[in-house]
Amino acid sequence: MNRRTLVLIISVVILVAFAAAAYFYSPSAPHPAEQPAQAQPPAQGPAQQATSSAVNLVRFHSPVFGPAQAPVTIVEFFDPSCEACRAFYPHVKKILAENPDNVRLVLRYVLFHQGSEEVARMLEAARKQNLYPQVLEAVLEAQPGWHDDPKVLEAWVVAERAGLNVEKARADMHTPAVDAVLQLDMQDVKAVGVQGTPTFFVNGRPLDEFGPEPLRLLVESEVAKVGK
Repeated sequence: MNRRTLVLIISVVILVAFAAAAYFYSPSAPHPAEQPAQAQPPAQGPAQQATSSAVNLVRFHSPVFGPAQAPVTIVEFFDPSCEACRAFYPHVKKILAENPDNVRLVLRYVLFHQGSEEVARMLEAARKQNLYPQVLEAVLEAQPGWHDDPKVLEAWVVAERAGLNVEKARADMHTPAVDAVLQLDMQDVKAVGVQGTPTFFVNGRPLDEFGPEPLRLLVESEVAKVGK
């Protein structure tokens, strides 16, 4: 075999090898079982689920300020010992005063801070004496003097000044009914996904930008729909 023939044979073998490789390794759609998983939309978290259906936002036992049938409902997840809740209170009160027929406020208890449970129980006892708004305002105004005190002694002092029968309140605050209110509220806090206070919803819509002005604008947008 001469050199020219040998080169020709080698060239043919190389060409056959490339052809085989092209046949066996050409790109193709993967088998359905090998298809990459499609990105799924993220599952709704508890806050989004509750917001979309208003489930767990309002309970029959919740304290309500304003007309029961108002078309716009502000739900505030509220911790009595929370300084930010205290700071928001006059702004929320002003929103209610400016919309006396269209807006109501529903309070839900959040027990994140020291002394929160004691004051929440006090407020529920005050409700039995028809003194809820008066005691709420008194304890919030005096909050700097008691929110670091686990016994919240100053809160009791100002509540009594607001007219609360302290002896009766101390008996009423530990009833099974009050236990049930706080337990259910904290279950809803967890279900809704509340991480801090205050947390607001307006007609089921969460307040995405924290602050009194964003809250006012969100309420106004819902009130504007009433006349349409």
